[in-house]
Amino acid sequence: MKGMMVKALVMAGVLIIGTFVVIKQMHIDLSDPINMITFLGAIAIAILTFGVSAKYMQQMKSDTATGELSEDNWDGIGEYKNELPSGWAWSYVGTIIWAIWYFLAGYPLNAFSQIGAWNDETKAYKAKFEKKFKNVDKATLKDMGESIFLVQCAPCHGETGDGLSGKAHDLTHRISKAQVLYVLKNGSHYFKYALGAMPQGLAQGKAAEDVAAYVAGGLKGTAPAAWATCAGCHGQDGTGNGGTAPNLKTIDATLVHQVLTHGKVGSIGRMPSFVNRFTPVQEKALATFIGSLQEQK
Repeated sequence: MKGMMVKALVMAGVLIIGTFVVIKQMHIDLSDPINMITFLGAIAIAILTFGVSAKYMQQMKSDTATGELSEDNWDGIGEYKNELPSGWAWSYVGTIIWAIWYFLAGYPLNAFSQIGAWNDETKAYKAKFEKKFKNVDKATLKDMGESIFLVQCAPCHGETGDGLSGKAHDLTHRISKAQVLYVLKNGSHYFKYALGAMPQGLAQGKAAEDVAAYVAGGLKGTAPAAWATCAGCHGQDGTGNGGTAPNLKTIDATLVHQVLTHGKVGSIGRMPSFVNRFTPVQEKALATFIGSLQEQK
């Protein structure tokens, strides 16, 4: 027994020394009470772990089971009707008592939390931000939107908004002919506009080609006959009937909001939802900057 315990204490000592060396290399200040308490706790855990392990390993080697055998057995192996060791029983009861104390008194669920404080501070800052920039001019909105775009959007859409040469949606154009044809064929349900999802196959063949060319060209010139079906939701001028359907002329603030809220399927994968990521002013700023990309074309 003594030999086993000595080995355990030696192992604990090696672990403690190794921990101390790491602390010194990391320049952790042990004069700080929190650091010192943590280090002492590590020492106690090391000693208890190896000590208890040595004790029970020795017991498994030398002790023999005693007591009344149970009548039940499995393949000749039976169990003794021994009481649960008092140490285990009291540890179990103590753990339950500690858990109740922890949740009700030690650290109750309605007490201060760092996450709760962070959320409150973030909400307060957003409210202050919205108030400060509520009536900001277009130039400031554009600069703000550019900073948001370069961090959040440029990784997929490119710094200039060109979609990384066609890999993602080119934001310098509202929509291309190929995209219009795709939507006419497959429909669209991602944006969740008030007028609902666009069904599949509203135009096919030459009619689809004519509508796609008309929309991709900025809705200029004489509208094809099939455009009458599209105008039922998008409006005769294609601007989306006051925000109840997508604006086909430009990427406006409503379209930006719907895409950020619901995401969409893109050519390089699904664009995730950015719901609650930005404030209304930030969304407006992002729409302003993206609109400026189209104006530059």
